[in-house]
Amino acid sequence: MTTQQLVEQIKAKKSFLCIGLDVDLNKIPKHLLDTEDPIFEFNKAIIDATHDLCVSYKPNTAFYEAYGLKGWKALERTINYINEKYPEIFTIADAKRGDIGNTSTMYAKAFFEDLAFDSVTVAPYMGKDSVEPFLAFKNKHTIMLALTSNQGAFDFQTLDVDGKELYKQVLETSKSWQNSENLMYVVGATKAEYFTEIRKIVPNSFLLVPGVGAQGGNLQDVCKYGMNDNIGLLINSSRGIIYAGNDENFAKAAAEKALELQQQMSEVLS
Repeated sequence: MTTQQLVEQIKAKKSFLCIGLDVDLNKIPKHLLDTEDPIFEFNKAIIDATHDLCVSYKPNTAFYEAYGLKGWKALERTINYINEKYPEIFTIADAKRGDIGNTSTMYAKAFFEDLAFDSVTVAPYMGKDSVEPFLAFKNKHTIMLALTSNQGAFDFQTLDVDGKELYKQVLETSKSWQNSENLMYVVGATKAEYFTEIRKIVPNSFLLVPGVGAQGGNLQDVCKYGMNDNIGLLINSSRGIIYAGNDENFAKAAAEKALELQQQMSEVLS
């Protein structure tokens, strides 16, 4: 999917909502545990109920890898279902990979070719040669961690290095990498006050923004300081949507929560 196709979908749906599919078997409705593939059945119901309200789904791969081969097969079934039934949806493999060149190439092939995701999250700590292999894939997007929403983000990301915060140096350096036009960035919603500075460095890039809702981030602040002329935002909500209900009507409850966010986004876009 090209960036322009993503923008067109946002305008058509009046939504820049990304739903995180972080499936924990201890939290899903009990009646699904009796099915052959409870993770996939949960995802399928959520997707069918919310696909018209969001533009992206983001499975966090850890929640699938934790269940071994069955979990990985559920991830494969989930992404295949989205690609076949709702091909307009932008898919994100939240894998946070990043390693030396040859290894990164294999990670990229796993998510871009085998599973056919549109994008993958990447940790840039190992530098240029750990990220560029992901950027080499045409019409695929690499979403690089820039300033995250967790408490430990301040351990390193905001450290002053030669008069400039480290996350700013990471952003500036990444713009010089080959095919950097395929880069997007993760910026936590709980760091809303930083968006103005980030937009000075990457004014045109899409930002994937977790932390709205369950982690306390504010949608209005993120939009005020983070939106650009091309919208440029994907706001992620995971637990606040997918675990809105815990009975047989869980998908309907998820859709109601997604609708609340979509309506707020529609107001912003108008």
